Order: sequence, then structure tokens, then C-alpha cells
Amino acid sequence: MRKDAARNRHRIIEVARHYVDDGKPLQLNDVARTASIGVATVYRHFHTPEALLETVAHPAIEELVRRAGQALTEPDPWTALRAFLAAAIEALLTDPAVPPVFSAVTDSLEHTGDLKRGLVTAFTELLARAHAAEVIDSRVTEADMAPLMCGVAFAANVHSALDPAGRAAHGLRYLELLLNGLSARASR
Repeated sequence: MRKDAARNRHRIIEVARHYVDDGKPLQLNDVARTASIGVATVYRHFHTPEALLETVAHPAIEELVRRAGQALTEPDPWTALRAFLAAAIEALLTDPAVPPVFSAVTDSLEHTGDLKRGLVTAFTELLARAHAAEVIDSRVTEADMAPLMCGVAFAANVHSALDPAGRAAHGLRYLELLLNGLSARASR
């Protein structure tokens, strides 16, 4: 990529990041205007607002993939599962680009799909390890966890007056309460 094209791409992503953080709709024409870059240039880099949103979310999702990898190296299955779910809650509550990307039915960028599939694979393995070690209620399935995690994030977002770190702290507390209820000890 030429230096000017790389600079433009960086500026577009930077402006989009501010839009997302401020809760503004991500419209490519608006981003172009704010970035002082031609609309055609923005569309050349990002064909849709969804592709731009996914690009903005990629650093947080890549960090979550990294943390999933760390969790997979943790020998204790319960600690590993808790660490991964805590990282997921933190990502959901501290980066407003992440929830809409995770909830999208389709992905605009192949890289996004790869990242999401990697997370699903890691979570499947972490949950299977927790089941095998009998540290989580055997009735808890992968399908159960997505709405439960959404519920934790929703409950933490009720405190929307808090900054992202404050919401994440509430989310982690709620996650801990949820996991205490899902542990195999609680089901006995």
C-alpha cells in the first residue's frame, strides 16, 4: 500500500473509532467528511459501514483470540474457562464496536469470520475441558452460554452512566455470580 493510501486508511479508521466510541452511526459519507478525505477514497478502502466497523473492532477481537489462546494453556479447566469468559465480557463492555460485530448474522470481512470461528473453537474446547473435569454443571451447553453472556453484558450496560471500565467491573462481578451458579458444586 502506498504511504498516502496507508495514511488515508489509518485516518478513516481513526475517525470511525471516534464515531463508534461516541455512539454515532457509522456512515461512510460522514466519516469521509470528518476525515477530510474524499468519499470515493473511503469507499475504496471500505465498501460498507459494516466492513469499517469490523475493522475498528479487529484489535479488540484479536486481543480476545490471544487471551483465548492463553486460556487454552491454563492447566486448570475452571480457571481457563473463567479467564476466557472474563476476557469476553471485558471486550463486550469496553469496546462498543465488538457487540454489533459479534451479533451480526454475516461478516463483511473474511478476517472477521476467521477470528469469530477461532473464538468458537477455543470456547468449545474450554467448555469440553470443564465438563470433562466435572467443574461445570454437565447440563450447561455452548448454546446456553451465548444468551447468558449477553445477559451479563446487558445487566452491566444498565449502568450506562459508568465509564467502560466501570461497566466492565460490574460485568465481571455479574459473570462471577453466574459462574458460581453454573459450577458443578452448585448443581449438587
